[in-house]
Amino acid sequence: MLKKRDDFEDILEERRNTSDLRYALRCYTPALYKGLTPCTASELKTMVLQSDQLLYVINQVSKETGTATDEIQSEAEAILEEMAHRLQLSTIRFFAFTLSKIFKTLFRSICVNEEGIQRLQQTIQEQPVVLLPSHRSYMDFLLMSYILYTYDLALPVIAAGMDFMGMKIVGEMLRMSGAFFIRRSFGGDKLYWTVFSEYVKIMLKNGFAPVEFFLEGTRSRTAKSLTPKLGLLNIVMDPFLKGEVFDISLVPVSISYERILEEALYARELLGVPKPKESTSGLFKARKILSENYGSIHVYFGQPVSARSLAEGRVDRSQFNLTPRHIPRKPSEGIQDFVNDSAFRLVRSQEENMVLKPWVLLAALLLQNQAAGNKLGVLVEDLTEQAVWLRDLSRQFGAFLHWPDHIPPSRVVSSSLSLHRSLVRVSEGRVQLNLEPGSGSGFPPPAMTPEEELLSKAVVVLSCASYRNQVLHVFIRAALLASAIHSVAGSRKQEIFNTFSFLRNMFSNEFILRPGAEVQDFEEACYLLVKSAVLQVHQQEVLVTDRGHRTLAFLTSILDPFVQGYQMVCRFLCEEATESLTEKQFVPAVRKFFIKHLLTGGLKYVEVLSSDLQKNALAALLRLGAVQKLRGGANEGTLKVNTVMVNSLEDTLGGKLPTQKPLAARL
Repeated sequence: MLKKRDDFEDILEERRNTSDLRYALRCYTPALYKGLTPCTASELKTMVLQSDQLLYVINQVSKETGTATDEIQSEAEAILEEMAHRLQLSTIRFFAFTLSKIFKTLFRSICVNEEGIQRLQQTIQEQPVVLLPSHRSYMDFLLMSYILYTYDLALPVIAAGMDFMGMKIVGEMLRMSGAFFIRRSFGGDKLYWTVFSEYVKIMLKNGFAPVEFFLEGTRSRTAKSLTPKLGLLNIVMDPFLKGEVFDISLVPVSISYERILEEALYARELLGVPKPKESTSGLFKARKILSENYGSIHVYFGQPVSARSLAEGRVDRSQFNLTPRHIPRKPSEGIQDFVNDSAFRLVRSQEENMVLKPWVLLAALLLQNQAAGNKLGVLVEDLTEQAVWLRDLSRQFGAFLHWPDHIPPSRVVSSSLSLHRSLVRVSEGRVQLNLEPGSGSGFPPPAMTPEEELLSKAVVVLSCASYRNQVLHVFIRAALLASAIHSVAGSRKQEIFNTFSFLRNMFSNEFILRPGAEVQDFEEACYLLVKSAVLQVHQQEVLVTDRGHRTLAFLTSILDPFVQGYQMVCRFLCEEATESLTEKQFVPAVRKFFIKHLLTGGLKYVEVLSSDLQKNALAALLRLGAVQKLRGGANEGTLKVNTVMVNSLEDTLGGKLPTQKPLAARL
């Protein structure tokens, strides 16, 4: 039924039975890259400062600005000093000891796929390695280094944001455990970009250590995969494209949390509460989480992806022979498309290897029950029956589901509900989201305005949605098809494909959907729904089977909050947007508009208050040309709305058929 999944090993089991001090101080002798040129962190910096590309750029900047080269050289040294790691084994040992204590307190288990570790061990010795973990928690990069140390693998050097460097003591300890710090944005700063890219490329080419960074660029507050950022991927691909290394191995890593430490923090951020500044004092204040149970973590090291195999038949590398390697050049459109496509493939690989826990299915069902206006909640027996049905459907769709089959479903469900009791409550045999203000605190809730009460509920709903979102990649293509079938009055395959293509295009900022792959996605969705006996797909028609209605209703409902959210963004832009509305003002203004409609009953999905959904909707409208962002002068950042086009998109989202290129022409 499914491809064989790797076996997992709980690395905390041994930690619970042996000395943490002995573990931290044990002999650590990782196998290294066969082409490694041994060097210290300070020698590495010297190599960067003496690189041909940096010297070339220093001369260029000197000519452009009229500043002496010595001065620019000093600036480059200061950038590198601020950026560079100082990997020290003593600090790694300290973290190994400390994290063992913390992880054993927080988590029931940390499960790692053994075959993935063996593959990585082999790959690290053969070629430069880039580790690409998913990013859902602050814990991710500490967890990665902890696992590699446990398995006696070479420790990675990790791209980290400047925010962490500001943390007294902790920032320097992170630097000594392999973190190198980069600014969140450096615009057109040619010198900074060159120092940064040369630093990464020299570490990679020399096999100094595996390079680790997050393809998504930042933590996902919604637990959905984010559209990949291409800057660092462009940098690590460069040595291969220029023939400076034979190949580079890109290793997608999927980290799945049963319960996310930051769940309430993320929900508040999505509602506009500013993110707390990273600080050492904040870290110590967070100690109270040590009294909580966060379940299990699964870490899946994916199949290493060869840059050479990705480029085969796609990239003509001879183009890089036309100019000296040290002269920076902007990537051609073909190279940009290749890197972009590679990034989407790697994120999709991360998604496919995410280990889903029973709670993500329960969260999806509870959100749908809540949106249907079921104020009494759902009977535990009914929820269990629905969860078993959804478990079986998920497996048919190829989900990597960690559902213990040797335990009765009722116990699996009650265990999940207990772990997430901050989000749900069970009373008189019924389960519902924990939406009562002040519930669980033991004190009567303070008097709240309707708006405050709504935002209090929204924290729980968005927290719950972040778990539901973890399963969206399994269902998204089928959900787009289900919504298209629901919108089209009839069964004509062409019309259904047209609507599917429209929805897929509309939501391509929301979900990981590879550019230009609409036909493959349509065929995949048809295949899954035919295999599940939901549809019969003929040459010209798509027919729903008698037993298919339940599945189609679930799939349509899973996409509904996004459809309604995008519709309401369109309505806001047509009804409320002023001519002076800027991109910065957009989210607070649209949130106010949504709150008004939620309080009057004009909106049923509280999760549309997510700033992530609102920003994605605006990004889609900008991409489609329905909204323009003015540049330059006093109007910088102002949004210009094409009301006719935005109205048309709102209507089409509401079910009116769009016109598209015929399916036959795309197949």
